[in-house]
Amino acid sequence: MIAALFSLVLLFAGPFWESKPPMEWSDMELEALLTDSPWAQVMGSPSTAVSAPGVQAYFATASPMMAAEKEAERRAKLRRKPGKEVPESPEANDYRDWLEENRTTQLVLAVRIESNRGFSDEAEVKRMEEESVMKVGKRKFKMTGHFPPNAADPYLRIAFPRQAALSDKTLSFDLYLPGVPAPFRNAEFKLKDMQVDGKLDL
Repeated sequence: MIAALFSLVLLFAGPFWESKPPMEWSDMELEALLTDSPWAQVMGSPSTAVSAPGVQAYFATASPMMAAEKEAERRAKLRRKPGKEVPESPEANDYRDWLEENRTTQLVLAVRIESNRGFSDEAEVKRMEEESVMKVGKRKFKMTGHFPPNAADPYLRIAFPRQAALSDKTLSFDLYLPGVPAPFRNAEFKLKDMQVDGKLDL
């Protein structure tokens, strides 16, 4: 009886990103939100003939993910040894300024890139810009811009127009990622799962 009541409490408590402030999330919950949640997953290769490590991606403009990034950064600073401070990144500041001005019209997919060497190749970057698309239902949208990974932020941040609604059901990406083994990667997200307080949050 007690176990059944406890299960009911958990059921109605809602997900931890809604029921608890970020400072109360466990390290495991924080990692799960950034790696395996409605807004995060590992991007695979569309080719079954290619064996390559997965590439981590998440929606950097969704409210829970923005809170997770901020909380992860806060914890990293607390754990840093004295004298090991990381200098402020101009690229990170550029992204934050852009995001503040454009979040209402753009959504951003953050993709972890282990090496940013591919972004020094103009042909590779151009191919990414031309071949990377977001699919919303049956509609396709090209990327509107990107912020390459850097020493302070290992994530490529790709912007797309904010064009999704719950009625579209799915939102997917076909990307070309410079410098990544098996550079063609794809992922699909279910929009019904990407809600906070009953509203779509991207």
